[in-house]
Amino acid sequence: MQRPCRITFVFISLFLVSSYGEKTGNKVTNYNIGAIIDVDSRIGKEEKAALEFAVQSFNNDVSNNHKLSLYIQNSRRNPLLAATAAKKLIEEQEVIAIIGLETSEEAALVADIGSRARVPVLSFAAPALITPSRWPFLVTMANGDSEQMKCIAATISSFNWKRVVVIYEDDAFGGDSGKLALLSEPLSDVGSEIEYRLVLPPFSSVSNPNEVVQDELIKLFNVQSRVYIVLQSSLPMTVHLFEKAKKIGLIGRDSAWITTNTISNYFDSFNSSVISSMQGILGIKTYYDEGTNLYKTFYPQFRRTFRDENPEEDNFQPSVNALRAYDSIRIIKQAMDSDENSPDLLLKNILSSNFTGLSGEIHFQQRKLSHDPILRIVNVIGKSYNELDFWLPGTGFSKNNGYVGYISADFTGTVIWPDGSKRVPKGWVMPTNKKPMIIGVPARTAFEKFVKVEDGKHPGQKNYDGFCIELFYKVVNVLEYVLIYQFDPHNGTYDELVHKVYNKSNPDFRGPWNNQIGTVFWFTFSSIFFAHREKIYSNLTKVVVVVWLFVALILTSSYTASLTSMLTVQRLEPTVTDIEWLKRSNVKIGCDGDSFVRTYLEDVLKFKSYNIENVSSEYKYEGEFKSNHIAAAFLELPYGRVFLNHYCKKFTTTAPTYTFGGLGFIFQKGSPVARDFSRAILKLSEDGTLMSLEQKWFAPSPECSANVTEESKTDSLSIHSFWGLFIISVATSTVCLLLFLAYSLKRYWNHEEENNAGILPLVDENVWNKAMRLAKYIYNGKVCVRGEVSAAPRVPDIYKWSSPTWDYDRSSSHISMENYEVKSQAESEIGIQLQAHN
Repeated sequence: MQRPCRITFVFISLFLVSSYGEKTGNKVTNYNIGAIIDVDSRIGKEEKAALEFAVQSFNNDVSNNHKLSLYIQNSRRNPLLAATAAKKLIEEQEVIAIIGLETSEEAALVADIGSRARVPVLSFAAPALITPSRWPFLVTMANGDSEQMKCIAATISSFNWKRVVVIYEDDAFGGDSGKLALLSEPLSDVGSEIEYRLVLPPFSSVSNPNEVVQDELIKLFNVQSRVYIVLQSSLPMTVHLFEKAKKIGLIGRDSAWITTNTISNYFDSFNSSVISSMQGILGIKTYYDEGTNLYKTFYPQFRRTFRDENPEEDNFQPSVNALRAYDSIRIIKQAMDSDENSPDLLLKNILSSNFTGLSGEIHFQQRKLSHDPILRIVNVIGKSYNELDFWLPGTGFSKNNGYVGYISADFTGTVIWPDGSKRVPKGWVMPTNKKPMIIGVPARTAFEKFVKVEDGKHPGQKNYDGFCIELFYKVVNVLEYVLIYQFDPHNGTYDELVHKVYNKSNPDFRGPWNNQIGTVFWFTFSSIFFAHREKIYSNLTKVVVVVWLFVALILTSSYTASLTSMLTVQRLEPTVTDIEWLKRSNVKIGCDGDSFVRTYLEDVLKFKSYNIENVSSEYKYEGEFKSNHIAAAFLELPYGRVFLNHYCKKFTTTAPTYTFGGLGFIFQKGSPVARDFSRAILKLSEDGTLMSLEQKWFAPSPECSANVTEESKTDSLSIHSFWGLFIISVATSTVCLLLFLAYSLKRYWNHEEENNAGILPLVDENVWNKAMRLAKYIYNGKVCVRGEVSAAPRVPDIYKWSSPTWDYDRSSSHISMENYEVKSQAESEIGIQLQAHN
């Protein structure tokens, strides 16, 4: 049952009607200002004290030609009471403006009344959707929630939480003021989602809030996520919410709580008993500068006024709403600084405000504050809170409140969590002895090397073994915490087992690898298969080239044939290589009926269901093939490898291979245990444990232990197969080289004897010079001889000696005597250049 609607009027006489200014002698005009706030709440008391101080300061200024009268009405955060109060203020008190309104529902109703009466309304809260055409006289001093929701999503991402629970108090119109939609999008952008929404009824509509709140919170024990975001809640509902959550154990180990500024802005207003129930939570607060001269002037007077009126309170720190209340009076004061104060002109002047107030920059655009404020992320500790990080709109996290300095995409502050530790909560329900994690194990498997379930010695006892089971034990041992679990055998298909996990349908299938290997040894192979075209003049060289071409021919022919059979190893040729042939031939195929393979064969590859046989054990495949009951079998890749490790001489695989995600452990989407398992498996892979398990469970049979069989080794090609060719080639090249050197030396010495006859030997002729002349002769066809006594040297018989590098035609050549040059006998050596002319 709802409480009866009662309106409480609080009249503040802080003005002098029709009085004259003390200095100017001009007549002072009085204006009435209305304020609609929840006077019974702590926030309302702060707003009342700030408004009174602002009006008093304004009226005490003797330079003003206007005086203000403030009329405060208590709305108790009830939209209907607020609307009634607004109507009375306009009709009976003839107020020129209305200030206050702490909820969006109040703002919407009062804005409607004010717009019809052409009275500006300055609201501390904003409706979910501001429509200037509907409420032309509504001006909101609240900031939008977009940046705040981005800040919350970034915080969620920093701690790698994938699922969250959203809690909010329902407003009078059955909504969340649009905050839920604003939060969903940034959460989705960081890969997180809202798992559950807990909607609390409006506080004014419940007669026993303690019981109602507790009944609602108990529902959260059936939700996996332990990350709670409180979007909006009235102060009395907030008190009951956190007290009950603390009492029933929702605020504690492995849980995290985040509150928006609709709650966090009031941290300064909560007493010690309320703060004690909020230990460890994170809050988003609107930042304001406490170091300005204006704040230093305001705070002592506010503290004195608030303490005198509320002696029962133990915290005198003003909230941002108190600062906005003070700034709203200043807005109206500046808007009235003109001779004419019609409603339209007053609204125009209000919207033209541009100054720095206690709450920050005051400038309106589209009838709301034009800038997004800097946000503070605070951590409730002890009797107060610690500042951790700042959120700069459009930028991200920062260690200071300015845009110069350390900027980070992730949350960097150190949090003291609800359990009193600095360890980041899992944000997920962790298993306990009373409620262990149930691990579903397939009880019937075609390949027992992976998972095997047998009956134990005692009734109901099960023994679990296999590669996957042992790997699970290894993973659990390397986790940084104790995982309480219990195996549960499952007699059914894998699809049914996955549905039990309730993963809701986003399997991460990976596409096939398309790694292409380039031909990096192209030049090497081209030198084998292509002979370089060069003119060959020496018969010995021709012999060497012929041998090499013969070797190249044999190598080319051999490797061409070998590549057809994959180079070196004899392989079993599959009797079936085409899936389309299997379907056209209407033959039967085999598969593991409990896996997804059968469904894939039917739905994707379009095999007829009556042609698909379920094979329950790996040991039955051989019999099915021998009896020609099946023509081919489709196995998952790990199963196929195990099968071929035992039957490598009888069966083989054929393309194509369809790549899927593979085998693995399945957890609910967003479970932190899944992330920990992935890290643990990676660690086991790095330290070699995983490979040891594979060798233990999947070792090939003795006849398949080697890479190739003995028969394959005998018939395969390798470098040893061509040792005879290589010996012949090397021997031929060596013999030809020796013959060439011997023949060249003989011709050289014969020439030396003929051309040096009668020449006195030189004393300084040494072995080095002789060797150089010999080398030049062999390489260039140039011969260096010692000088002669006669004036004209003898013409050597060029038909009797030559160099292999010369190319001439004997029949058409002649010797030009003019090409010979006789040098002085005093020279130690004479160089003779022989040329052949066509």
